[in-house]
Amino acid sequence: MRTTPIPKPGEIENRWYVVDASKEVLGRAATRIARILQGKDRPTYTPHVWTGSFVVVVNAEKIQATGNKEQQKVYDWYTGWHGGHKHRTLAEMRARKPDMILRRAVRRMLPKSRLGRRMLSALKVYAGPEHPHTAQNPQPLTFARSAR
Repeated sequence: MRTTPIPKPGEIENRWYVVDASKEVLGRAATRIARILQGKDRPTYTPHVWTGSFVVVVNAEKIQATGNKEQQKVYDWYTGWHGGHKHRTLAEMRARKPDMILRRAVRRMLPKSRLGRRMLSALKVYAGPEHPHTAQNPQPLTFARSAR
């Protein structure tokens, strides 16, 4: 009887990729990054084992939003205190914490579990063009543009 081989955590080779977000659209880049973090781009994908790769995103402050999302998209949260309902637009988030825009978009596309939190820890987002992960020798990753 043949069974499908299930990769064990020690047998998985983790790759490092670097993505330049300056010419990418927010949602499209987030879905592609989430697939790579989950390992769905590999033939050894297993839902209950992290088979993904590390992704370093640079120039997160220059990520593009389509339409009027710069003023209309609102991030809101509740602090837990009375009157603690906070909200900010995409433009305000870009001014304060530009790396959180992409991190939050990717986080919501990952599984809501311990494994999803592990996947999110493999995402490194930087607002500017420099990153401290040159020792890992990340490979440049470009997303193919589909014909529209």
